[in-house]
Amino acid sequence: MAYDACMISRSLDQTRKIAREALKDLAPNKDGATIVALSGELGSGKTTFAKAFAEALGLNPEDVTSPTFVIEKRFDLGNHAHFKKFVHIDAYRLEKAEEIERLGWKDTIRDKANLVLIEWPENIGRALPQHSKRISFSFIDENSREIVFN
Repeated sequence: MAYDACMISRSLDQTRKIAREALKDLAPNKDGATIVALSGELGSGKTTFAKAFAEALGLNPEDVTSPTFVIEKRFDLGNHAHFKKFVHIDAYRLEKAEEIERLGWKDTIRDKANLVLIEWPENIGRALPQHSKRISFSFIDENSREIVFN
């Protein structure tokens, strides 16, 4: 799956499969952290995608919950081929770029060994680097979602 694609998921299992495929196709950024930004309405599939992404990295998906209140969770990836840390950020409660910068954002995105997945990236505005991979989620119906990679 290329990061210029549109997929339709008709189930949680399909969303999980799409997340696993997205990780396989994700090339590490040579200039800093690899950043994947997930946008979409509440309940559109961002956290399901994040859990499947983490599971494909070898993490227990039960440990990956949306960090809405703590904003950021970090996971060591051990001997992963490309990444040493998975950083899961939920920016839902943030209102401006300065708030994420207080959390050591610049150091996080500078480290090439980090894979950063951020939900609600629109809430940090200009702090999100241009090279970030963007994935948007939209409701089609109760069970179906459109997932757009760009």
